[in-house]
Amino acid sequence: MKVFYRNFTIKKNDNNISDKIKAMKTEQFDDQTVQLAQLAKAIAHPARIEILRKIANHGSCICGEIVEALPLAQATVSQHLKALKEAGLICGEIDGPKSCYCIDYKKLSQLKFLLDSFFTGVESSRTKCNC
Repeated sequence: MKVFYRNFTIKKNDNNISDKIKAMKTEQFDDQTVQLAQLAKAIAHPARIEILRKIANHGSCICGEIVEALPLAQATVSQHLKALKEAGLICGEIDGPKSCYCIDYKKLSQLKFLLDSFFTGVESSRTKCNC
């Protein structure tokens, strides 16, 4: 069985259906917008922001130290670390409690640039709003 989605055919048994649909939805936007959305999603949880702060304050952190500092289970912290790593905001190996993580400051700078660009664009239209 085939599913047709906006001039794109996907076979029902295709394992990457959701990835293909996501790609089709985001291809309508420019690269900067997609990158900002992906990075914003990665930091869109209070635990992930606290993890980044903890790593920044210590230069690097072992997973066990992060778990001790947060009111979350080790498995939950590991999921948040995985999301931050997949977004490229941290680097390190996911290998149990001895895993050491560092911030990828190049990616963090990219996030800052994208946010600055976004807010500059939004602020420039402030005078157009009457509310």
